[in-house]
Amino acid sequence: MGIGKKIRYLGRAALLWTVMANTSLAEQVTVFAASSLKETLEEITASFEAASGHSVTLSFAGSSALARQIEYGAPADLFVSASTDWMDHLEAQGRIKPQTRRNLVGNRLVLIGKAGTALQLTVSPDLDLRGALDGGRLAMALTEAVPAGIYGKAALQSLGLWDQVADAVAQTDNVRAAMALVALGATPLGIVYATDARADPAVATVGVFPEETHPAIRYPAAQLAASENAAAVALLDYLDSPAADEVFRRDGFILIGD
Repeated sequence: MGIGKKIRYLGRAALLWTVMANTSLAEQVTVFAASSLKETLEEITASFEAASGHSVTLSFAGSSALARQIEYGAPADLFVSASTDWMDHLEAQGRIKPQTRRNLVGNRLVLIGKAGTALQLTVSPDLDLRGALDGGRLAMALTEAVPAGIYGKAALQSLGLWDQVADAVAQTDNVRAAMALVALGATPLGIVYATDARADPAVATVGVFPEETHPAIRYPAAQLAASENAAAVALLDYLDSPAADEVFRRDGFILIGD
């Protein structure tokens, strides 16, 4: 953890542990979070619940779908997005508390195939991606709305590969649904986050996109403007703590400042 993050964490630690120690203040916290965070947030919030006595409800979907739900007044306390753009969108509408906003972690973008494949690809302008699909389709999250799909399309365009495969893309509502198509053998290849590929033994990473081919992948988190839940503030701080960092790092996320 970087020095700046240590200082910010220590500055909030007294409030965090005071709230966590007082189980008589137990509250329900509702979190809307990007699908790619599923297993990691489930583990982190379980530790938070055990230490604090608070109860956490996690709702996972594509960041775009969650942002739209928040726009229409869906009741939640925290939003953890896989895209700064969708958090910017909600901030511009006054839907989050800007002072609580922070970037938690980063990620990488990879090309996956079904587990057991011998295929290994160098992701570069020279890649014959259409040939690698061998008549099949490329699974991606929605390329105009879902962060993983937006990053994936940007990367393919940067490499000059988008026109090869634009008419062979199978788009899904979120990145985990795209990964499921590959895991089930419905598509030979897909574009997902590196952490998704690590989380599912039914798929294998066959190529890694150079970081410079797409915007930096960041996961911002913030408390919603409509939430006055003190336990939500404690959870947000816990997500930005050394204990959470350990889980994020183990699951393959990139800690900001590392």
